[in-house]
Amino acid sequence: MRRLLILIVVVFLAGFAGAEEGPYFVTYDQNMEEPGNLEISILSTVGIPRKGQPGYVAPFAELEYGVTGWWTSELYLEGVSRRSDSTIFTGWRFESRFRPLAREHWINPILYLDYEHLNEATAIQKEIVGHAFSFSEPNSELRRTPAHELETKLILGSNIGDWNVSENFIVEKNLSASEGFEFGYAFGVAHALGTLASATKCHLCRENFTAGLELYGGLGSTEQFGFHDTAHFLAPGLSWQLNDNSSLRFSPAIGLTHASTPVLLRFSYTYELRGIGNKVASLFGRRK
Repeated sequence: MRRLLILIVVVFLAGFAGAEEGPYFVTYDQNMEEPGNLEISILSTVGIPRKGQPGYVAPFAELEYGVTGWWTSELYLEGVSRRSDSTIFTGWRFESRFRPLAREHWINPILYLDYEHLNEATAIQKEIVGHAFSFSEPNSELRRTPAHELETKLILGSNIGDWNVSENFIVEKNLSASEGFEFGYAFGVAHALGTLASATKCHLCRENFTAGLELYGGLGSTEQFGFHDTAHFLAPGLSWQLNDNSSLRFSPAIGLTHASTPVLLRFSYTYELRGIGNKVASLFGRRK
């Protein structure tokens, strides 16, 4: 339990030591990172288990960079700490999102590709695919089992008035095991609490807050497609834009099936470094 509390404190202190963010933690919308900008996020998933199961904290760091107007790339580093067990590093992920249509449309498609170099102890639950997640073995055993995975998503996002509506369809393949293809989904709706900017600078003004609701879960695999033994969550969320560069997010996810973790608490702090790509390019240009 002491390790669990220490890890939570470290995650939050690291965040405060250091853009507009929506309230989603699992669902992706159509927004891309601005070219040359670097977004740094410290996030955590806290699992509140059923009786007899271990609680855990799964912190992770995200580095998101706008390569071009149509290509955003991200690197994730993640770990997990389980009650009455250990704290370990669980791996990394590298993802890219591509926007084929430059202009805003009624429905905006985004193509997503992600490579994951993990072990079976991973618990951040950045997406829910296949069948239900569970801790059936200790970290010492799970960390020995590699999980090299390839994940794709079709992201559809729409802005309808002041509302954002987003749908994600997920396919994942574990390249380290013969498990077939796993499927999942995520849907989200979000709305700013205020649409008119205040005449004076204000941290607690309504326009700095965006509320949302996510529904996400697994759809089994090619070996057993459907809802049997799958996890599904309903998750309200709130994003608070602290200033032009930083934001906080919080979302409590409620498990909807017996196979789901009863509650997932998600937190994040994000800080955006604007124009860093242009500054680096200029620096190397002067050296030539």
